[in-house]
Amino acid sequence: MKKIFVLMMILFCAVGVFAQNGVIKELTGTVEIKRTGQANFVAARAGDQVARDTIVSTGFKSTALITVGSTVLTVRPLTRLSLAEISASAGTETVNVNLATGRVRVDVDPPAGTRANTTVRGPTATASVRGTSFEFDTQALTVIKGTVAFQGSTGTAMLVKAAASGSAATSEVDTNGAAADPVTAKAETYLPPRLAGTRSGYREEPTLTMGTVGMTFVLQ
Repeated sequence: MKKIFVLMMILFCAVGVFAQNGVIKELTGTVEIKRTGQANFVAARAGDQVARDTIVSTGFKSTALITVGSTVLTVRPLTRLSLAEISASAGTETVNVNLATGRVRVDVDPPAGTRANTTVRGPTATASVRGTSFEFDTQALTVIKGTVAFQGSTGTAMLVKAAASGSAATSEVDTNGAAADPVTAKAETYLPPRLAGTRSGYREEPTLTMGTVGMTFVLQ
């Protein structure tokens, strides 16, 4: 009886928590993926599924729009990332992204009654969100929606909060390694490049390169 009970619990957990796949909704330029077990990258196409541990790489002037449940990842040019975890259980979605290099925008908008736990980890920084929008590399942060505590290798944490509608708040690490006072900029400045089928107003911008200064991100 005890063994039967244990097997039933294992089966319940397997049903209650299940893996998801991301989907490349749109792309421009050169976008490649390397799935688990593959030796080489192959050209990605719209509609391709992105499973756990799949590496996504974008070339110069190239972007990819990936949806994972209620999380939307806009992968900027010259970026390489992988999906470390994609799972869902009753009322909760979990998405963990490893950002090796480049820049990514994250938009999390879970439906009512559900929660999305989305974490993006870089070599020296981590950002965790539950329903907000931001963009970051390891030196600069742009908060489009919500509030993020931003801290460099020195100094105290700086609260960076999105400003009024149509504006975003930005901060970066200064020459002393501390987070600078946030400034406000038009949110359109940080919109992803326009992709096929999206609304007008999107434009391409220079890609920020990865830095070496340590910092932490904590969602408030």
